[in-house]
Amino acid sequence: MEKVREFLGQFISDTNIDADLNLFESGLVTSLFAMQLLLYVEEEFGIQVTNEDLDVKNFQSLNAVTDFVMNKIAAAA
Repeated sequence: MEKVREFLGQFISDTNIDADLNLFESGLVTSLFAMQLLLYVEEEFGIQVTNEDLDVKNFQSLNAVTDFVMNKIAAAA
C-alpha cells in the first residue's frame, strides 16, 4: 500500500488519508488519474490489467488497489 500511497503523492498534497477513502468521490483525483494509476500498477507490480478488471471498485481507494494487486499476483502464482 505504501508504494501506491507514494504514487498518489504525485497528484495530491496530503497522502495521509484513510485507506478506504473513495479517491474519486472525494474529488482528490480526476479520471485521468485512473489511467495513470492503471499503468502504474501494471508497471510497478508486473501484472496485466484486463478488461474484466476495469471496475472502479478495484481502484477507488488505497485498500482497493492493494487488494486488487495482491489478488492478481496470487492468481498468477
